[in-house]
Amino acid sequence: MSLLYLAALAVALTGMVMLDRRFRLFFWAAPWRAAVVLVVGLAFFLAWDIAGVGLGVFFRGETSFMTGLQVAPEVPLEEVFFLTLLCYLTMNAYSAASRLLHARSLRTHAGAEDGRDVRNDRAGGTP
Repeated sequence: MSLLYLAALAVALTGMVMLDRRFRLFFWAAPWRAAVVLVVGLAFFLAWDIAGVGLGVFFRGETSFMTGLQVAPEVPLEEVFFLTLLCYLTMNAYSAASRLLHARSLRTHAGAEDGRDVRNDRAGGTP
């Protein structure tokens, strides 16, 4: 029994929390909405895993890096942490991408109003 994989997932989750906090992406932007989205996403993927196990598609891999603890037949404890990381990463990435695309859209519209072609204007000045 080893905690190595679980520790790696905890470190990755900590990184997601720090990015979220720094840029106010998900939980720091709207805590209640974020909690609901994360719980629904986690429940969906756990149901998916359990259905896959029931159909004989998914099996628990044996490795010395995992704790050996299971939350359901063929569903290791680490799977819950991995799925949480997956959902959190997805929502952080979605929030960051939305924010960047929105800022780009505003910059493009502002440039169009000034009569500039901002598509090739990477430095922020006029070409």
